[in-house]
Amino acid sequence: MKALRNLLDKVQPNFEKGGKLEKFHAAYNAIETFLFVPNHTTHGGVHIRDAVDLKRTMFTVIIALLPTLVFGIWNIGYQHYLAFGIESSHAENLLFGLIKIAPLLIVSYGAGLGVEILFAQMRGHAVNEGYLVTGMLIPLTLPVTTPLWMVALASIFCVVLGKEVFGGTGMNFMNPALLARAFLFFAFPAYLSGEVWVDLTPEAGRALVDGYSGATSLAVVDANFTATPSPWDMFMGFEKGSIGETSTLMALIGAAYLIYTGVGSWRIILSVFLGGYLMGLFMNVLAPADAPTHIMHAPAYYHLIMGGFAFGAVYMATDPVSAAQTETGKWIYGFLIGAFTVTLRVFNPAYPEGMMLSILFFNVFAPLIDHFVVQRNINKRLKRALQ
Repeated sequence: MKALRNLLDKVQPNFEKGGKLEKFHAAYNAIETFLFVPNHTTHGGVHIRDAVDLKRTMFTVIIALLPTLVFGIWNIGYQHYLAFGIESSHAENLLFGLIKIAPLLIVSYGAGLGVEILFAQMRGHAVNEGYLVTGMLIPLTLPVTTPLWMVALASIFCVVLGKEVFGGTGMNFMNPALLARAFLFFAFPAYLSGEVWVDLTPEAGRALVDGYSGATSLAVVDANFTATPSPWDMFMGFEKGSIGETSTLMALIGAAYLIYTGVGSWRIILSVFLGGYLMGLFMNVLAPADAPTHIMHAPAYYHLIMGGFAFGAVYMATDPVSAAQTETGKWIYGFLIGAFTVTLRVFNPAYPEGMMLSILFFNVFAPLIDHFVVQRNINKRLKRALQ
C-alpha cells in the first residue's frame, strides 16, 4: 500500500490547480478517496469530532451486504444445476454464480461511477462515496438473467434521475437503487417478471428436469400458498428470486451488523417486520372459507420470509436519506411499509413483491410523517407551557 500511496502522491500535482490534468481532478479524487481515508481537515468554528464519515458508513453497509452477495452467488449456481438435475458441490455453485454475477457488478459500478464522476467534473466538486453501496444494491435486486445493457441503463438512470437532479448524494428523496429497479420493472416487464429468475444456460447432454418451473414463490402464492417452497427453504433462501433477496437469514445477519455499528435503524427494521406480520394476521381473519389455499390463509410469517421482504426491510427501508428521521416517525414509517407490502401482495397480484413499491411510496411520505411527529411534540410542549 505504501508504494501505491507514493504513486498517487507523485501524480497528484498534475491534477491540482494549475496542473496539466487539472480538469480531471474529480476523477483523481474519486480514486484516491476510494483507496485511502481522506486527509481533509476542518477550518474554523466548532465541529463534532467523529471518525465516522460517509466513506466509513458506506463501507460498513457493503460489509453488511456481503452475506447476501455470497449466498446469492452460491444460489445462482445451485438453482442452475438443480434445474438440470445435476448434483453439484458448493465450490461448483460458487464458481458458476461468480461467473454470472461478476459482469453485472462490473457494469453497475462502471456505468454508475462513470456518470457520477462526469457530474463531479461538470460541477467541480468531489465524487461522493454513496454509489459504492448503490452499485452493489442494483445487481442484488435483479434476476441473474438481466441483460448487461439493462444494468447499465438502470445504473445511469439511478445516478442522473435518482440523485444528481436533486443535488447528489444525500439530497435524494427516494432510494436510488430501488428507483432503478422500479424503472426497469415498468419499462421492461418481460425481463423482470415470469420465469426469468434462473440461469438456464444449456448443459451438454442435459435437458431440464421434467415439469421444471422457474416461477418464484411469490408468483404461485396468490392462488395456492401450499405450492411455495417449505418455510425452511424460504428462510434459508433455497428458492428462485433476485440475486441477493432470497435469503432471510443472510439479511438478518447483515441487519445484526448494521445495528451493532449504529448504521442501520433497528426501529425501522423491527417495525417493518411487525407491520408485515400483523397485517398477515389480519388477512387471516378476512380469509374466505371457501378458498383454503388462497394467500389470505397463508401463515402471517410467510410474508416475512418470502421474496425480498427481509432484504428490503434491512437494506432499503433503512436508507438514512430517504427514510423518516424522527424516532417515532421511524416506527410509523417502518410499520406502514410492512403492512402495505402484505396488502399489495394480497390484493394486487400484478405486483407480487410489494416491498419495492411500498418503500418508494413511503419514501415520499417520510417527510410528512416526520412533520406530524414534530408538530405533535411542539403542540404537547405548548400545552404544558400554557397550563
